[in-house]
Amino acid sequence: MENLIFSLNATMPVFFMMILGFLLHQKTRLLSDSFADALNIFVFKVALPVQLFENLATSDFRTLWNGGVVAFCFLVSLVSILLLVGLSLLLRERSLRAEFVQAGYRGSQALLGAALMQNIYGGTGPLALVLIGAVPLYNVAAVMLLTLLGPDGHLDRKSIGKSVRGIVTNPIILGIAVGLVWSLLRIPQPVILQRGVSSLAATATPMGLLALGASIDPKKAAGCWKPTAVCSAFKLVIFAALFLPVAVYLGYRGEILVVILIMLASPSTVSCFSMARSMGHEGVLSSSAVMLTTILSGFSFTFWLYLLKSLALI
Repeated sequence: MENLIFSLNATMPVFFMMILGFLLHQKTRLLSDSFADALNIFVFKVALPVQLFENLATSDFRTLWNGGVVAFCFLVSLVSILLLVGLSLLLRERSLRAEFVQAGYRGSQALLGAALMQNIYGGTGPLALVLIGAVPLYNVAAVMLLTLLGPDGHLDRKSIGKSVRGIVTNPIILGIAVGLVWSLLRIPQPVILQRGVSSLAATATPMGLLALGASIDPKKAAGCWKPTAVCSAFKLVIFAALFLPVAVYLGYRGEILVVILIMLASPSTVSCFSMARSMGHEGVLSSSAVMLTTILSGFSFTFWLYLLKSLALI
């Protein structure tokens, strides 16, 4: 019972905030579509990068750095993408393949991961290692898949340039990079800067969860239920079942194992839908997967945490 209470305490506050965002949007309209979109942009471009910067800048990155974890996250992400690409070839509708793959591998580890780590350990800790290992690959793979399997169906210099610019200018990557340099150089923070950064970073989790809940739209998720169910199963269950034993075998425990779990089993990120739409896809499968994985992750992630805690791995 103690392990179950630990798991529920870690996950339920996060998902209750998302439910609140959903209700404020659907029932009261206090969170309008435009406001929720603006809130999402603020969180991903300002608050979340600042939060990641703060956690890195105030820690000893020399101690935190683990090249093995970064390599593991990169390789696992690559294998996951390739598995989904192979599985997508079974879909009769070619137009759904890119969305199927992206929704199946691209999780919300930056936002939900930060919230969960804050709940469990009081800080994001080694979450940056997962983001360094996975996020650049996620962006490159998404652009390639959505371009090659899009309406035009070819990858050109413009698409490659867009992918590179997307990585270099990614606010989350920039926040990690600046925090890393700040930590390595051990630059002191004046009290004014420290308090300002801390106040801004504190807005990332509650605002991000409210915006994520408000972004769920059941009306958009009416179709494509079979491929949605399959890619959701991979996102929440199958990849964790495949790769968590490997992580345990390699000796990862505690915080490291939790951030690996976040990478493997966090729900599909809302940016799957916005990116698919911006590159000429319908986005129905993406929005369906985001909604389904977000709803079910409250149960699946609690289960995974409970399992790891019961096995004394965290």
